[in-house]
Amino acid sequence: MPIRLLPPQLINQIAAGEVVERPASVVKELVENAFDAGACQVEVDIEMGGLRLIRIRDDGIGMGQDELPLALSRHATSKIASLADLERVSSMGFRGEALPSISSVARLALTSRTQDTHNAWRILADGKEEGYEILPASHPKGTCVEVRDLFYNTPARRKFLRSEKTEFSHIETLIKRMALSRFETGFVLRHNQRDVLKLKPATTQTEREGRVALLCGETFLDSALAVDFESSGLRLSGWVGLPTFSRSQADMQFFYVNGRLVRDKLVTHAVRQAYQDVMYHGRQPVYVLYLALDPAMVDVNAHPAKLEVRFRDSRLVHDFLFRALHRAIADDRPTASALAPTISGEMPTMPSTDRPSPAYFGRLGSSLSHAARQTSLPLQVRETLLNLNELYTPASSKPPQISQPNEPTHPPLGFAIAHLHNIYILAETATSLILVDAHAAHERVTYEKLKHQQLAGGVASQPLLLPVSIKLSEAEADLTEEFAHSFASLGMDLTRSGPDTVRVRSMPALLAGVDAEKLLRDALADLNQHGRSLRLEQAVNGVLATMACHGSIRAHRRLTIPEMNALLREMETTENSGQCNHGRPTWVELSGKDLDRFFLRGQ
Repeated sequence: MPIRLLPPQLINQIAAGEVVERPASVVKELVENAFDAGACQVEVDIEMGGLRLIRIRDDGIGMGQDELPLALSRHATSKIASLADLERVSSMGFRGEALPSISSVARLALTSRTQDTHNAWRILADGKEEGYEILPASHPKGTCVEVRDLFYNTPARRKFLRSEKTEFSHIETLIKRMALSRFETGFVLRHNQRDVLKLKPATTQTEREGRVALLCGETFLDSALAVDFESSGLRLSGWVGLPTFSRSQADMQFFYVNGRLVRDKLVTHAVRQAYQDVMYHGRQPVYVLYLALDPAMVDVNAHPAKLEVRFRDSRLVHDFLFRALHRAIADDRPTASALAPTISGEMPTMPSTDRPSPAYFGRLGSSLSHAARQTSLPLQVRETLLNLNELYTPASSKPPQISQPNEPTHPPLGFAIAHLHNIYILAETATSLILVDAHAAHERVTYEKLKHQQLAGGVASQPLLLPVSIKLSEAEADLTEEFAHSFASLGMDLTRSGPDTVRVRSMPALLAGVDAEKLLRDALADLNQHGRSLRLEQAVNGVLATMACHGSIRAHRRLTIPEMNALLREMETTENSGQCNHGRPTWVELSGKDLDRFFLRGQ
């Protein structure tokens, strides 16, 4: 068969195969055009799940009469003019193929009016890129795109679509995700003339949080940490869920790069790495995150539908994301501002009395002093008990006085008042009750101490009796040389003995008996794909976690008040103390309002 040029409509239908997968794909392209037009309000009308009608209205800058035919032509755009522009794309769309591709598989009508003209213009298209008739129309400033009878001329593709309900569900999910990327834009979504979603522009932080709560649920915002981290020309902001607030599926993970919603393996890997030490196995983190960086540092032209991006320095981005999220999660610990509001001039409330007697402090101080002398306790715990002893031993028979009337009178996790079923610590703050799983909390405290000790002293290395020789690809062998220092810092000594051969001479002492070849290959696979590997650290931490578990308070062992208070104080200064090493919560709070609700007080 001879080579020949394809007709424009067929070319556009081929392009539509990449751009227009389903009705939601059409909505995405058209709403992104509205964003680029500077729209403050976007209205989306859907009928029959998008098969009968998709109508997108915006109040953006609009288009003039002469621009309408160009908007329906392939590779015609106002957003780039040179290769330099392409390398610094900051707009959502730039290929100039969405409208002609859509018009080739549907009946498309485009109506638009600019701010400085008195009437609008309307054009109809069928993907042929010729024979356009432009008619005057009545329309406010902005643009309206109507897409009717999607895939009417390609019935085979129509058969692949799901039910009306399913297709609209995809559109609704998409609009919610896009609404999270443009807080300053208002959205209206209708299905079969029924309002489904109405969002006003959110300009203040409170309004933004309200939109996030509406779209992701109040529970997400209540269980999320605010993130705002900046370094090396990169900025990460948004919200990440606490490790104890996770899901079985990755259906609440929204990541935006310069305002563009993306699905990226590098991002997913960095986030998973940040959670790997604190999340229960098999669970998925939740987040709404925004990465801002120089447009020249990211290639948004890596995917026809622009769902994936390519970072020019992937290792920098990966490490930045990991550090920012790891720091945010680790820094989440009980604080006075979060749990104990200032109560000027009041003493800690103790059981059975509004104000403790001098004898109470005398007994508590005596107990603390006695506990601190127990040599079986770790040195750090004994020091904590001695500090508490100094705090609670009165200088005279009078109760201790608060020298600063405005400082909090309760530590963040309060004071222990009971050990329930020899498992749970019950503590009281100024306004709430705290329940702590003593074993889980002590396991996390011990684990973090072991990790810090390991880092401070370096990872002990143990020479192998017989070095292990491993055959690799030449590229993998190059990686072992490039990252030899990183491997050595974790106790793994590698020597390249040939173009494709590496010899393992020592392993971390804690990993005696571990398959050195499998561990190295897994680490190299991570390095090759993500520019970073935590395989060795994870393996070492796994051993430390086991040691922490066996060295922690056992369930059903009766704790004294001083022991419980010492553990509470350590939790307040320990990273990741909100969850145990397996991702389960270590403590919960019952506020005064919660207690009132249990007993129907105030109703």
